[in-house]
Amino acid sequence: MVDQTPLQKIVLPTGKTLEVQTGLFINNKFVESIDGRRFETENPSTGKLIITVAEASEKDIDLAVDVATKAFNNDWQYVAGKERGQLLYKLAELMERDREELAELEALDNGKAYATAKNVDLQLTIETIRYYAGWADKIHGKVIETTHDKFNYTRHEPIGVVGQIIPWNFPLLMLAWKLGPALACGNTVILKPAEQTPLSALKTAALIREAGFPPGVVNIVPGFGSTVTGRKILKAAAESNLKKVTLELGGKSPNIILEDADLDQAIKWAHMGIFFNHGQCCCAGSRVYVHEKIYDNFLNRYKEYAQTTKLGDPFQPDTDQGPQISKLQFDKIMSYIESGKKEGATLVFGGNRHGTEGYYVAPTAFTDVANDMKIMREEIFGPVVAISKINSMEDAIEKAHLTEYGLAAAVFTKDVTRAIKVANSLKAGTVWESGIGRELGKYALQHYTEVKTVSINLGVVL
Repeated sequence: MVDQTPLQKIVLPTGKTLEVQTGLFINNKFVESIDGRRFETENPSTGKLIITVAEASEKDIDLAVDVATKAFNNDWQYVAGKERGQLLYKLAELMERDREELAELEALDNGKAYATAKNVDLQLTIETIRYYAGWADKIHGKVIETTHDKFNYTRHEPIGVVGQIIPWNFPLLMLAWKLGPALACGNTVILKPAEQTPLSALKTAALIREAGFPPGVVNIVPGFGSTVTGRKILKAAAESNLKKVTLELGGKSPNIILEDADLDQAIKWAHMGIFFNHGQCCCAGSRVYVHEKIYDNFLNRYKEYAQTTKLGDPFQPDTDQGPQISKLQFDKIMSYIESGKKEGATLVFGGNRHGTEGYYVAPTAFTDVANDMKIMREEIFGPVVAISKINSMEDAIEKAHLTEYGLAAAVFTKDVTRAIKVANSLKAGTVWESGIGRELGKYALQHYTEVKTVSINLGVVL
C-alpha cells in the first residue's frame, strides 16, 4: 500500500522528534481528504500549533463506508474467530512495543501527564485489546430444545459496518473500548477520533496495518463532532431503520461518604474521583455528599490533600495535572466557577487559572452548594467539585438522584450491608452509565452482533 501523505516530524517539549501520519486512514492507506481540507491540532500546554491533520468530509465518509462494506462482504466476515483474535493480539503487542511513543502523543495532544498516559491509559488500552482478542473465538449461540422433529440453534453474527465516534479525554483507551469488541465480533469499522486528539489514533492506524488487518477492516477518519452529534445520530437512527446505537452523553456522578467511612480512603478516592485526568472524565465524582458528623473533618483534610496536586508540564515526571484540552473547555470551566460564586456557593480552594500559558485550571472545590445551582446540576468536565452535607443514608440516596444523568456513583462505608443497600438503591450503570448500552466486558459484545435463529425440520419422529 502506497500512502498519499508522507510522514511528518514533530518535536516534543523534551527535544525528542517523532514522525507522525496526518492523513485519513482508508483501505489501509493514509490519504488526503477528497476536498483537500485540513485542520489544526494544538498543544494545550502552550496553546500552540502541533501540526495539521486531514479533515474528513461527507464524501470521505461515503468512501470509507464503501471500502468497509466491501471488506466485510468479501473477506472479514469469513475470517475465523481464532484469526481475528491473533490479529488483535498482534496489535496489542505492537502497542506495547511503541508504548512510549503513544504515551508521548497522548501527552502532547491531550495535555495529560506523560506518566499517567504511559502507566494508566496505555496499560488499560493494551489490556482491553488483549481481552477482546480472547473473546474472538468464543462468541457462539445455543442449541434450543423445542420438539423432537426440529433442530433449532442460534448464531451470533456480526452486524456489518460499524461507525464509531470517540471523545478526547482518553483517546487511546476509548479507541480500544470501541475497536476491541467490534473487531472481535467480525465487524468492519469506521472510527472518528476527536478533532482535539487525532494523533494517537493515526499512530494506531499504522500499527493496525502493520499487524496485518486486511484493507478496509479499520478506517480512521479525523473530523468534527460533539455530544449534540450523538443526539442527532440517535434521532436519525430512529427515523430510518432503527439501527443499533450506543451513546455515552455525560455524567454528574455522586460520591457518598457516610459517617463510618475510612476517612483516609474516602479523601484519597474522592480526590481521585474528580481531579484525575483534570476532571475530564464522564464518570467523575463531581458531587460529594458527606455525612454531617464528619463533614468538617473531611473538608479540612480534603483541602490539605488537594493542595499537594502538582500542576505543570505533562512531560515532567512529578506532574499530576496538566492543562484542560482546549481554550473552549478552559473558558467553559471558568464560566462555571464564576457561576458558582455568583449563585452563592462558597469557594473553598482553587477557582483560578494556573500560570500564564496554556489552559491550566487549579483544582477547585465549592461548599454550600444548593441543589438547583448550575455547578451542582450540570456537567462541568473539569477539576471542579461541589461538596454538600447529608444527614443519613436515605438523604444521600435521595440527593444522589437529583440529576438527569445515571452514569456512575460511589459509596464509602465500613459496613458492607449499608454499602450493598446503597449500591442497589442508586440508579447508576456503575456503582463505585448516562447513555445507552454498556461498555467493556462480555456485555459490550451484544452491541456488535445480531442473534439469528435457525430452525431445521427433521421430519416426523416415529
